[in-house]
Amino acid sequence: MKYFNSKKNFLAIEEEAFFSYESSKYVIQSAPYEYTSSYISGSNKGPEAIVKASQFVELYDEELDQESYKKGGICTLAPMNFKGRTDEKAVKHIEKNTLKLLADNKFPVTLGAEHTITFGTVRAVKQFYPNVHVLQIDAHSDLRQAYHGNPYSHASVMARVHDLEIPLTQIGIRAQCIEESELIKSSSNIHTFYAHQVRNNPKWAGEALKTLGENVYISIDADGFDPSIVPAVGTAEPNGLLWQESVDFLRKVFATRNVVGFDVVEIAPVKGTILTEFTMAKLVYRLIGFQTLK
Repeated sequence: MKYFNSKKNFLAIEEEAFFSYESSKYVIQSAPYEYTSSYISGSNKGPEAIVKASQFVELYDEELDQESYKKGGICTLAPMNFKGRTDEKAVKHIEKNTLKLLADNKFPVTLGAEHTITFGTVRAVKQFYPNVHVLQIDAHSDLRQAYHGNPYSHASVMARVHDLEIPLTQIGIRAQCIEESELIKSSSNIHTFYAHQVRNNPKWAGEALKTLGENVYISIDADGFDPSIVPAVGTAEPNGLLWQESVDFLRKVFATRNVVGFDVVEIAPVKGTILTEFTMAKLVYRLIGFQTLK
């Protein structure tokens, strides 16, 4: 597997023992696939922006009191190539790459462009963990059967996950069409915690945890966070999640469930500001840190 050295790798890790593929448990794979973006484009630049921003994240995590990268190593792979690949071909490409990581007993961390990429990672994970449950942090429910006639649209990715009969827990939803709302109400496999419910229910985190099975894959759309802390996204929505409440909830997920991988998607970098990609880079490192505590 082609991987990057300290000049291009996540966190600018200098010791090869902590960034080589062979010696690392955690593997960053980039899927800069953007084909169906419907508002602000540029998410194909998101994965690279996160990796670059990560090189300014402190290696010592003050909350966990450790240098988490030394608890297993973090390898950064060269980005996937999507030339000539769209829709199902793109999804299969992501699935194949993720299957390789899982077969090698790696923990996959996928930095994506549009949210469509999650369908590929989840299809791979399901082959190793048939009873996997997907936890989605997002402003949008992404449950349209198709958008602009495309069932592989970023706005349909969780509908495709639902087609696989995978239980789905959604956090922070605050934008959807009525058909999506009706699907949520009719499906016993979808548990949605809307943003207004999160704001008005101090017990939401515990209630959400109860909906999760043993094996959990986490998909984080950057627009799930409030635009005040994560502004550079494809489709921003007000009343999003804030940093501490999100990190506190995710720490409980990692502590009580077997998290089998996660992704961060839908960053559309804006020239002149690094707030979004830096925040997401710090989140990726924090989540890896949570996993090292297991």
